Amino acid sequence: MRDLHDVLRRPVVTEKSMALLSENKYTFIVDPTATKTDIKKAVETIFKVKVLKVNTMWVKGKAKRVRRAVGKTPNLKKAIVTLRPEDKIEIFEGL
Repeated sequence: MRDLHDVLRRPVVTEKSMALLSENKYTFIVDPTATKTDIKKAVETIFKVKVLKVNTMWVKGKAKRVRRAVGKTPNLKKAIVTLRPEDKIEIFEGL
């Protein structure tokens, strides 16, 4: 069984993700092999909240160039987690 702390990599702090906080939606970069069920269990266990819905998407890596060498940043899996109206995640408060 997967460790729940390995499922959530980091929160996403952008203008768009901060605007989603008003709808009680929180955005995380997650492990690429994590399923929606894994993400739901991890958020509910770690933050002690009730998850209503989990939406996942792939963020395509960008092409990068250093002199003549061409490379690419890795693809990322992003999850938008919707909570009950009465629940909040404290790490996002005050940002």
